[in-house]
Amino acid sequence: MNSKTNNSAAIVTGAASGIGLACAKALAANGRPVAIWDLNESAARKSAAEVSEQYGVKTTAIRLDIAYTSGFAPAVYATQQALGPIGGLVHAAGISHEASVEKITEADWDRVQNINLRSYPFLVKALLPQLKQVPDSAIVGIASINGMLGNGRIPAYSVSKAGVMALTRSLADSLGTKGIRINAICPGYIRTPMSQAAFDENPGMEDHLKAQTFLNRIGTPEEIASVARFLLSCESSYITGQSIVVDAGATLSQL
Repeated sequence: MNSKTNNSAAIVTGAASGIGLACAKALAANGRPVAIWDLNESAARKSAAEVSEQYGVKTTAIRLDIAYTSGFAPAVYATQQALGPIGGLVHAAGISHEASVEKITEADWDRVQNINLRSYPFLVKALLPQLKQVPDSAIVGIASINGMLGNGRIPAYSVSKAGVMALTRSLADSLGTKGIRINAICPGYIRTPMSQAAFDENPGMEDHLKAQTFLNRIGTPEEIASVARFLLSCESSYITGQSIVVDAGATLSQL
């Protein structure tokens, strides 16, 4: 096991709730200062205070609509001023939109892509000056098993998450020479505020999805966060360009 510890600051987008918040807590538990970036400013501030109090690390809350890249440079600067050198990023911000190809609008499609995928390379670009200065810098993007499986109800979301995986492979090539690793996590069926709303609106959906897993249960955000923490740590120093599936066997069950 690599004994080195990376205590540089990490940014987590979409960190006011769900998988993003769980990732922020997991990183803070390892002693890393954490920036909570989220569109919901009040929730971001509340989460940042909670993480700081619970884990004794510096935190900062930044209100940011990740769809608008013009805000990236100021947010990076504010984070660096508050927390010091930045050596990690978890891009967890994301939305879904249920609409088949017959019903989806161009505006719906663009909104999903702008948040889930288009923002990602430009966020990495804005962070590069920081990441290149910090040894063992690493990036994690939250993709989805829907980027591999067919799901006609959410084509925009599925495409955006497949794009995260493709971008991960592409950037691993160019970032590796700079000493920066990048990987993706493909969660399966995880209980988040977004998925819980879908379960509540669609009786029987949760049991149907549980039955598709080998463990017969829905996962937790913490089970994704533990993988993100590993991929941002020095313990994963020889892993880059990978999309790690964390789904209790759901994708295998559908082969």
